[in-house]
Amino acid sequence: MTHAHLRASGTSVLLAMCPRGEAGTEPVVLHWGADLGPLDDADVAALVEARTVRAPHSAVDEVRWTGVLPDGATGFTGTPAVEGLRTGDHRTWQPRWGGWSLERAVGSGHEGVRLAAGDDECGLAAEVDLELTEEGLLRTRVTVRNTGGDPFGVGAVRSTLPVPSYAAELLDLTGRWTRERAPQRRPFGQGTWLRAGRHGRTGHDATLLLVAGTLGFGFRSGAVWGVHLGWSGDHVHYAERTPEGESLLGAHELLGPGEVVLAPGASYTSPWVSGAWSADGLDGMTARLHAWQRRIRRPLPPRPVLVNTWEAVYFDHDLGRLTALADAAHEVGAERFVLDDGWFRGRRDDTAGLGDWTVDPQVWPDGLHPLVEHVRSLGMDVGLWVEPEMVNLDSELARAHPDWVLRGRGGLPPAWRHQQVLDLQHPSAFAHVRDALLALLDEYDIAFLKWDHNRDLVDGAHAGRPAVHGQTLAFYALVDELRAAHPRLEVESCASGGGRVDLEVLSRTDRVWASDTIDAVERQHLQRWTTLLVPPELMGAHVGSPVAHTTGRTHALGFRAATALLGHLGIEWDLTRASAEERVELAAWVRLHKRLRPLVATGRVVRTDHPDPAVLVTGTVAPDGAEAAFVVAVVASTRTGSVTVTLPGLRPGERYAVRRAGPGAAGAWGGDGLELTGSVLAAVGLRLPAMLPESAFVLLCTAVARR
Repeated sequence: MTHAHLRASGTSVLLAMCPRGEAGTEPVVLHWGADLGPLDDADVAALVEARTVRAPHSAVDEVRWTGVLPDGATGFTGTPAVEGLRTGDHRTWQPRWGGWSLERAVGSGHEGVRLAAGDDECGLAAEVDLELTEEGLLRTRVTVRNTGGDPFGVGAVRSTLPVPSYAAELLDLTGRWTRERAPQRRPFGQGTWLRAGRHGRTGHDATLLLVAGTLGFGFRSGAVWGVHLGWSGDHVHYAERTPEGESLLGAHELLGPGEVVLAPGASYTSPWVSGAWSADGLDGMTARLHAWQRRIRRPLPPRPVLVNTWEAVYFDHDLGRLTALADAAHEVGAERFVLDDGWFRGRRDDTAGLGDWTVDPQVWPDGLHPLVEHVRSLGMDVGLWVEPEMVNLDSELARAHPDWVLRGRGGLPPAWRHQQVLDLQHPSAFAHVRDALLALLDEYDIAFLKWDHNRDLVDGAHAGRPAVHGQTLAFYALVDELRAAHPRLEVESCASGGGRVDLEVLSRTDRVWASDTIDAVERQHLQRWTTLLVPPELMGAHVGSPVAHTTGRTHALGFRAATALLGHLGIEWDLTRASAEERVELAAWVRLHKRLRPLVATGRVVRTDHPDPAVLVTGTVAPDGAEAAFVVAVVASTRTGSVTVTLPGLRPGERYAVRRAGPGAAGAWGGDGLELTGSVLAAVGLRLPAMLPESAFVLLCTAVARR
């Protein structure tokens, strides 16, 4: 087999076995991007000839390609795909792959290829899986096997994908606690732009996607190529352009020295790298990622509106206060009541208790049964906060088993929120946490775990080696075992907010907590970038109290509720202190969300590139284009007295009824609203009524029958 042409959803991936001097042939991704249409053998041969680079002066003499596993032994001057060191006496340290084979591999919802190669002198073999899903998402991973006679220490196993030379601009995301996913741009010049995460978790500063695109690309325009590493530990994303002209995007797990050592015959498989291409800007890339996740996930019921107790009571747990809060939650239409931190033994503040996962008898003399029964009697289900990977030194667990605390030296790592990390690679520590959580799930009718991870892993080692790789796999195994025992259990990935958001953790959980800030201005920005990767129905979006706890800003209820409307809606507010009028208004927003949540769970996310950064327009459009919902937010003072917004993504020839929705929506475009075509709404748009800074309103578009 000399080539493979994978096609799906407007995307082509063309892989060909290209000649490489005395080494035979090498598999090369000649194209990843727009659909090329049908190609025969002659077409591919001509393209190989057209893309062959003749050896220039002052370079290796033979023709050189950048294959699926670039290696320095052939003269590639960029970052090699596989690095490592053999601990025994061996003649060479870097592979030169040869003897390539290519086989087609067809699976459910995708087609792909498996490539295999080896290097007997180096004592390594490799397999590369490439698959193109029916949504046009390209996924790849690499397996390296030690075929030598002594151990091989893996340094890095990278997956790379080529992008065209006219992808001249880079976008990635960074951030910190309560300000996750802030975009930054730069030219895609020669050299390597590398983003590393060394947090022991995905990290608040993690780039969900590293994107290369045509100059000035945006949400709705430009050609873009992006990659994401599905891994919840230390990681690297990078973009590289060599002086010879190669342009690559790559990603890999970041391994510490000696963290993965392969015995003879053993293998290491890298995390999946997912690549998305679009000719229609970032929204087209998002559409592929969302559609793929929705197809492969287990079927989910409608996402229940939840009330979380953290910002309402913090550690002050009292049955009477919490039952009153549950009554208020039921009054506004909540369907899930989540008891946050403070329920377990010794947990009166954040200095003690982590690791002792039994109900505190002093606070809950009858266990959680009275609260659970009350909540269930109101028709709501129950959720519970846990942080199973962490331990306070002031806990029965740490006093009994100090050797279970993860550390790299004789002393302890620096404390972080008064806590340390539990070494889940220790079999007894893993079993202790698993059994404690299973006991809770067996005793109480718990539908949902808010699974937190409130610190980085600092100076952590297991058996004298870096521990992040094994700790991450142990976390996955712990979630998998709990869900196997309780198949209907839902889990949220929370890591002091949005510190663990990636496709691998999403494959095991039912939503992510995007950030610990519920400030509506901050949320307007970080939610639109979180949905670059995460489908909105899997993104926790809460209505906070009038004064944001993390910033001190004061916002009207309408702004807070509209900001949370098009995600997985929740409430983080002491509703017992809300006025009757506020509860009535909040209940109306909850009813609107429930009406829209089937659209949120299936629709295509659209975002505009407005010239005024104070104006943000975010929407979701039904797959058939029959309806759409948009939130128009003004997050600062606008440049002009009034602004015009466009509403993209609708069917051009369809006529739509456009009206405002939500409490207080009377006035401009209230009542019967307007009727305009999708093309007019996308190209001409609407002039907004005057809006104050830090305000928002909701627009609903519904296709109407032609007269």
